[in-house]
Amino acid sequence: MKSPIQLRLTGFLATVVLGALLIGWTERHAWRQTNQLQQRFEAMQRGGFHLADHLEAAILKFNNALLRFDLREDPADRARFQKDTEALKVWLAQHRAGSSSAAEGELLRQIATAFDDYLTNAFHILEESARIAGPGSPATLFERAERASNRLLTLAGQLADAQRASLQSALADSHEALAELKFLLAVSLGLLIVLSLCLTVIVYRGMIGPLRVKLIETRALVERQEKLASLGALAAGVAHEIRNPLTAIKARLFTQRKLLSENSEPLEDNRFIGDEISRLDDIIKDFLRFARPTEPRLEMIKATAPFRELADLFRPELDKNSIELKCEFLADPQINADAQQLKQVLINLIKNAKESMGPRGTLTLRTRTKPGRLGTRTTHLAVLEVEDTGTGIPPKVRQRLFDPFFTTKETGTGLGLSIAARILERHGGALEYQTQAGRGTVFSVLLPIAQSHDHELR
Repeated sequence: MKSPIQLRLTGFLATVVLGALLIGWTERHAWRQTNQLQQRFEAMQRGGFHLADHLEAAILKFNNALLRFDLREDPADRARFQKDTEALKVWLAQHRAGSSSAAEGELLRQIATAFDDYLTNAFHILEESARIAGPGSPATLFERAERASNRLLTLAGQLADAQRASLQSALADSHEALAELKFLLAVSLGLLIVLSLCLTVIVYRGMIGPLRVKLIETRALVERQEKLASLGALAAGVAHEIRNPLTAIKARLFTQRKLLSENSEPLEDNRFIGDEISRLDDIIKDFLRFARPTEPRLEMIKATAPFRELADLFRPELDKNSIELKCEFLADPQINADAQQLKQVLINLIKNAKESMGPRGTLTLRTRTKPGRLGTRTTHLAVLEVEDTGTGIPPKVRQRLFDPFFTTKETGTGLGLSIAARILERHGGALEYQTQAGRGTVFSVLLPIAQSHDHELR
């Protein structure tokens, strides 16, 4: 099972990877759109926006060549005419294969057909001019050549219109592509901002926040330990000094009691003083137990064993106060504990729970298991819970709940929870609580399970 820190790191890395994938996809899509737009402009450039102008200039050049041949009858002019027309045919075929739209391709096909007709008429003109001796009729020949080229020039004009339409379509598509690119860039920026905020929240809530809380808890624990050490030394000295005079007073009271008659007022005073001295003696014992806690004698016991004994012990008293006692033994793992010291802790918790409820309520003794941490160690824990349906612990009291000598009871010493916490610390465990105003409190004794295997629920 992964620890909470490992789970937070896994979530952190998953968020980073997801954000990187989203941004990468956005950038890839934008790059692809840019490449498509660039390729389309290159194709249009290869097709030639000046294709129609070039074709018109070539046709006029060929018409002039025909007139020049008629006037000079130079074979070199005819050879040059044939060479230029063949070059134009190849040029038309190349541009037809790389046309940027279907309309341009169809027009280039028609131009190629019309050019073949033009060449047929042109070679007829050349042959006729060669048969006529002397100068022919240039005006007539030029008119015939011009009529043969009219269809080509008309198609060239249509091609120019088609190229302008294609250019306008490309510009419109480019505007749409640029708008989409702007949107994608804005989305990428938004994703980066959201990802940064998410990472900040995850890092703070998943790492910095818990570490800060842990630091505050550790600091409070160190302060409490220092306070406990100082108060322990003070309590040991005070208890030792007070206990000897109390023992002497108690002995004199016992001697005096033998001299007093039954049902006399002095005897009642004697007994009252004796009871108060006994109460002081109990307080001193608590002081000594707090100041010099004995080392626990650990032995393997069942987690439910102390609860079973205490349930039989407290049931009559709880019944008198109309308090229902419930036992929920959800698990019964083995633990290493001093049975007497553990019962002392649970007795204190049960008494506190009973007093917080008054004459009516429900007191639940529960055992269960859970994974958790004790100090720096992650392990499986046995949890012994004492739950009541009392008034809960006020916020002001929670801050000093484990402070020595702090109590809300008129006759309490304020050492019960402090002693319980110290006993559990010597067991390698901990004491925790959860409370809600008006609903009650749950005190949890946490102890490591002695065996590593999981225990089945009863």
